[in-house]
Amino acid sequence: MNKHKSFWYYLRRGVYLSVLAVLVLQTWALYQVWHYAQPQTLQQADAAVVLGAAAWGKNPSPVFKERINYGLKLYRDGMVDKLIFTGGTPVEGYPTEAAVAARYAGKQGIKQADMILESQSRDTYENLYNTRELLVGSEMKRLIVISDPHHLARAHFIADDLGMDVQTAPTPTSRYNDSAQSKQLRLWLEESFLLVLYQAGRLFPQARDHIRT
Repeated sequence: MNKHKSFWYYLRRGVYLSVLAVLVLQTWALYQVWHYAQPQTLQQADAAVVLGAAAWGKNPSPVFKERINYGLKLYRDGMVDKLIFTGGTPVEGYPTEAAVAARYAGKQGIKQADMILESQSRDTYENLYNTRELLVGSEMKRLIVISDPHHLARAHFIADDLGMDVQTAPTPTSRYNDSAQSKQLRLWLEESFLLVLYQAGRLFPQARDHIRT
């Protein structure tokens, strides 16, 4: 009888501790998403990495355009010497996100020689992983990663895992900032959940590809 009670006691205790651990991790993730969404004081870097987003044909979506525009500002302000545009295409035959960004930047007067394209990635992890591989052997080490405010916590931890020297730069203008508070809250919760999943993927590497997709 005592053994039976002891089993259920330890089972309940294990469940309570598991729930508490999940709540603590989720709270940590919520804070991280908020923290990296705040404007940062940037130091001069070698290049700005513009994380890919949806492209509408040959034109960047409004979200993507704001990321590109911020990259152009950092370039013109002398904060970076190069712009790295990332992103493949989900549909064969359409321009890659990187190519769309380069086309847009070219129309704004950016020299082709100052743009680097990473055109194979499908998600944030590949944006950064492929960028790291492109820069192997180059002198470009210090990077500024640009994305929407709520997206940068996950990007930071991915870059850190990849051993990249990055600063994060949330776009000062964003549909995230202009959207209703309910949508901002939803994006905040979604990104914190994705960050938790990413951290779980570090514990179970064999499941990481499934989690990422």
